[in-house]
Amino acid sequence: MNPLLWALLVAIGVMGFFLLLARLSMGNANYRERLARFVGDSGKGRSEEEKKARKPFSLGIGESQLSVRVEKTIGRQSYGKTIQRKMAQADLKLTILEFMLFKLLTTMLGLAVGLFFGRGGAVQMVLFGLGGLVVGFFAPDWYVKFRISRRLKAFNEQLGDTIALLANSLRSGYSLLQSMELVARESSDPIAFEFKRVVREVGLGISPQQALQNLYRRMPSDDLDLMITAINIQYEVGGNLAQILDVLAHTIRERVRIKGEIQVLTAQGRLTGYLISALPLIIGLAVSVINPQYMNPMWEFPWVIMPVCGGILLVIGFLVIRKIVDIEV
Repeated sequence: MNPLLWALLVAIGVMGFFLLLARLSMGNANYRERLARFVGDSGKGRSEEEKKARKPFSLGIGESQLSVRVEKTIGRQSYGKTIQRKMAQADLKLTILEFMLFKLLTTMLGLAVGLFFGRGGAVQMVLFGLGGLVVGFFAPDWYVKFRISRRLKAFNEQLGDTIALLANSLRSGYSLLQSMELVARESSDPIAFEFKRVVREVGLGISPQQALQNLYRRMPSDDLDLMITAINIQYEVGGNLAQILDVLAHTIRERVRIKGEIQVLTAQGRLTGYLISALPLIIGLAVSVINPQYMNPMWEFPWVIMPVCGGILLVIGFLVIRKIVDIEV
């Protein structure tokens, strides 16, 4: 590979990393932007001076009107709204432009790694370079999805005990808002953090129903939807909410217990799928690093059909194993 191209890729990666690090280390003094994280402020009612003062993204070298316009423009699109929602669900304190910059850095890094592994020949460089480019482009999305899944799983595991705590607090004479504040104080994250946001939103003037809907938007859990539905029905028609929550807590605990048993019984199948799928890739990459010339004949026609067909069958086998061990409760 051309040393000049290597130097350019490394320079771009290092510069982008330090710019992102500088941005993350800077505080934000705009109180309206911080309030918008909790109440979903759409920007109505702001003066022109306050709008100009917003700095959603900065390179650390001064105010950039272009970055402000780009942030607003992307934020109005469905893609920008999806990024904002995913950042909230994953609890990542990143703006849209910061996430896109990080995605650009991982794409460049993936391209550089792919070119490094494919340095044995021209065909290998093209294939590995494209593969690294695709992996680097989607790597941030996969990481955000992983964070959302892990956080949602922890939330669901805590939800049964939380609902029981809410029921006991209501039975002892607390209001619903006081019970939620108790949960925010006594529970652990992520459920404590999310209920703190609910209490804070209600304190800022949002109705309890809307605050709970905001919670469900950040934590799209079926069990949470049941709890919110029960609370909304109780607001409309009345009834013993503590008793309803007790029954709901027992149901959720049983679902969590059954899911845990299924995870244990299917652990061997899931690990087998990961191991069988990753082993050929790991061996191929190791051989490419140790002896790049050894893999050259495999990437020439007609031998290139072997890795292509093998990769397709590998993906199909992995998806079939995932489908077998994915049991809905």
